[in-house]
Amino acid sequence: ILAASSSSCIGSKTWPPYDMIMISLSSSRITLQCWIILDLFLTIFCEPSYFEENIFGFIKAGYMFLIYSSLWFGAWLTVFYCIKVSSFTQSFFIWLKLRIARLVPWMLLTSWLCSFAAAIPFAWDVYSVHENITAPSSMTNSSARRTNRNDRLTSLTYLWNASTALPLILSVVSSVLLIRSVWVHSREMQNNASGFRDPSLEAHMKAIKSVCSLLFFYVTYFIAFTFLLYNFFLHFSTPKSICIAVMAACPTGHTMVLIWSNPKFRELPARIWHHTNCPVR
Repeated sequence: ILAASSSSCIGSKTWPPYDMIMISLSSSRITLQCWIILDLFLTIFCEPSYFEENIFGFIKAGYMFLIYSSLWFGAWLTVFYCIKVSSFTQSFFIWLKLRIARLVPWMLLTSWLCSFAAAIPFAWDVYSVHENITAPSSMTNSSARRTNRNDRLTSLTYLWNASTALPLILSVVSSVLLIRSVWVHSREMQNNASGFRDPSLEAHMKAIKSVCSLLFFYVTYFIAFTFLLYNFFLHFSTPKSICIAVMAACPTGHTMVLIWSNPKFRELPARIWHHTNCPVR
């Protein structure tokens, strides 16, 4: 996706808004997957250094920044589908259709800033929670330490819920509007049946598949991360490993759906495969 979208923008004075969203989404997910691998590597092989305050805070803040960015870009993709594909005639939708190309860069920039602001508290509070959990009982009062840990964990949970609520609301509202548009359009096609396939209806269906898959992976990711944030499972336990695997698989699953639903993304791997199999003359 990143290669196909970037190739469309190279040499162009104005980048298409869809490609800008896809470049931001794919690059954030690639970086997130690499960050997860780095996090697991440091946890397993460099555990003493990993739990130092500066390293631990930086890793977790960067991790949250990439998560928030990926969720925001996925939400903007759903909004973009809704604006471009839906057939609503209200003045507000027409205004958005005409100005979406100029709005997308500002939407992406706002997402980066919101993600950065929401990730900063995790740099300190996550380390404080871990320090309170692992501190020996003789160093401080056990009841006070437990209260402090619970307060900080509650604050992080509220921050996570608040930071993910707006992208989720955008995705849900855009998906509902898009599905309603398809339903209205299909009703009109039934009333005016001509026996031919409607290209606009096919575009509607492809967009619905993409946004519904995003919602599914979004909710699954949210549930898995909430389990980890509440520390429901023991360290290195099987349920915790499953949650980490689910969080790593959700962005990949949605990416595969995007590749499958867009011919441009399918053509590039096919061309690469064709060139690698061509005999050298």
